[in-house]
Amino acid sequence: MKIFLSVFIIACCLFISGCSSVKTTVDGQTDDFEIYLLMGQSNMAGRGVLTDSLRNLHDSCVFMLTRDLKWTIARHPIHFDKPSVAGVGPGLSFGMVMAKAHPGVKIGLVPCAVGGTSIDKWQPGAFDPVTSTHPYDDAVARISEAMKKGEVKGMLWLQGESDSNTDSAPVYLDELKVLVKRMRKLTGKRKLPVVVGELGRYNPSYQIINNELTKAPLQIKNLAVATSEGLTEKGDNTHFDAKSAGIFGERFAIKMLELQNKDKEPVVCKFLTDSK
Repeated sequence: MKIFLSVFIIACCLFISGCSSVKTTVDGQTDDFEIYLLMGQSNMAGRGVLTDSLRNLHDSCVFMLTRDLKWTIARHPIHFDKPSVAGVGPGLSFGMVMAKAHPGVKIGLVPCAVGGTSIDKWQPGAFDPVTSTHPYDDAVARISEAMKKGEVKGMLWLQGESDSNTDSAPVYLDELKVLVKRMRKLTGKRKLPVVVGELGRYNPSYQIINNELTKAPLQIKNLAVATSEGLTEKGDNTHFDAKSAGIFGERFAIKMLELQNKDKEPVVCKFLTDSK
């Protein structure tokens, strides 16, 4: 089944949509509530500068799980790992495109990313002293709570800046394989679709992880890589700016839709904000 996302280009670009056929609350477990896991470090959490218009950006079909485990309409910032710097990330635009592709369905985003974490912090019992959190264990608790309301349909992973060195990069894919396996076991989805994002190409040191990510689809089934080609940084050579974070979310969604429909006809996607 082809999904012609171009019919709602204007709505996507204005970042407004209606969900008149769906309630704007999440009451009990429902078949029309699809959950996506947002995992990784600061670029998944979002560090793009927030403007008033971006703070008000929302879609009545897209929800997020708050810090206190309540569902609410999703707005920037989605994450709360470092409240003083949390900003625009790819999660909201991803959710909005997924909602457009599945009319009448509520999309639930589970923010789990923690800025500054290396991939070895994403295993059971690992502690991050900077945020005083257990990234993996905390994610498991949040995901388990989210699953009481709906079904997990996919996982997003954007991480690696902290592993962009000659010591960590050679074992990066092995650790990613283990993490994906654990998430699939947790969700009960042996073939849970996973989309991983490239690191910013604006920083040459990140290419060492990007080179590893090119091998990921060959080593991990039902995984795709979203390109960061052409995306720009906010001035710190580390974090995507707000516009690029939004575009990246669209790219994550395109890849997720391709994975979800890979046994059907190809997904057709086109956006004014991103022609790649």
